[in-house]
Amino acid sequence: MTNTTVEPDEATRLRNKVVDELCADGNISSPEIEAVMRKVPRHEFTPADTPLDKAYDTYAAVITKTDEHGVQLSSVSAPQIQAMMLEQARVEPGMRVLEIGSGGLNAAYLAELVGEGGEVVTVDIDPVVTGRARRLLDEHGYGRVHVVTADAAEPVPDLGEVDVVMVTAGAWDVSPAWTAQLKEGGRLVVPLRMRGLTRSVAFVQVKGEHGPYLESESARICGFVPMQGSTAHREELLLVNGTPEIGLKFDDGLPVDPHRLDNAVTYPRHELWTGVTVRIQELIDTLQMAMAISLPGFCTMAVDENADTGVVDPVNKRFALAAVEDDTFAYLVTRRTEDNKHLEYGVHALGPHAEQFADKIAGVLRDWEADRRGGPSPVIRVHPAGTPDEQIPADRVIDKVHSRISLSWPSA
Repeated sequence: MTNTTVEPDEATRLRNKVVDELCADGNISSPEIEAVMRKVPRHEFTPADTPLDKAYDTYAAVITKTDEHGVQLSSVSAPQIQAMMLEQARVEPGMRVLEIGSGGLNAAYLAELVGEGGEVVTVDIDPVVTGRARRLLDEHGYGRVHVVTADAAEPVPDLGEVDVVMVTAGAWDVSPAWTAQLKEGGRLVVPLRMRGLTRSVAFVQVKGEHGPYLESESARICGFVPMQGSTAHREELLLVNGTPEIGLKFDDGLPVDPHRLDNAVTYPRHELWTGVTVRIQELIDTLQMAMAISLPGFCTMAVDENADTGVVDPVNKRFALAAVEDDTFAYLVTRRTEDNKHLEYGVHALGPHAEQFADKIAGVLRDWEADRRGGPSPVIRVHPAGTPDEQIPADRVIDKVHSRISLSWPSA
């Protein structure tokens, strides 16, 4: 499908190096995806001034558009993320695929995977993005890909049913249009944000007793430029004590009475080390989800370095796992162990009930270590908004505008 333009030897070498790394680390497991990622010239779908080594950074995205404030609006996802999501999608020859979030490169991969007998439709709300995608796809021999400018939260006109819906922008909710256009038993792959944590989730449509719903097959940590349009959603920020120093970010609404926290920083900081340790490079995706499921006031914390007085001391000032309970808040910290190969988790808490709340959070971490560490991620199910509670047995239910998302740990 690609044109016959001779590529620089260095680009070919770097592309093969990326694919070799992705095969070695397990992000690529199928020969079909390996073949298409070796074939399509990734660097030609990035901005013209992108250095080759940046275009072929295995684990980094390339930003293609920002707004006047520098906020990222569009990007070419990192090769690792693209490979991961393509593996989750299980695209086969002859399939019809809807991609939501255009850039051109991923649509080219999909066109290779579905072959001459399949069909790819790629949609984006931004005409600048779709115009660029159309040009790049045409230049590289992928004229059969249909490029549509529209808000993909609404049904795509004349699309019909598809085998796979792949969303390549960060989504807070699951649009009913995506499931309505999905064949029975079809697959939705979406970077879904739940309680501030984003996972690339591969859903399969299931025919349940009370109607169809989506159930996860896999969920992997990822990060994406947030979706624009009617389903766009921003986290709500609570400035503790009204100052810009400490910001708590809530994905599903602020606490009922946020002013209860106003005096929390006037109390001495309580520090507790849990004895829970992890390897330096160990994935903690299930630990994050354990906190999100177990703690009703789960949130994330950021500290304004320009206003930092040291009241709180997170390891990462831009992102720390945190939680609120009434008039007290707490956050996770880590420290190196004596062997310098592990990190121990601790809890810092501030407020009149700091000691009790720190103990509660430490209990969540210890339960994770005993029962969830190294195990599967929670099963994620998406039900239509309005589904009664009794039809959604779950450890945690998150209400969105169009859906109710349930999180349940598999049986031990």
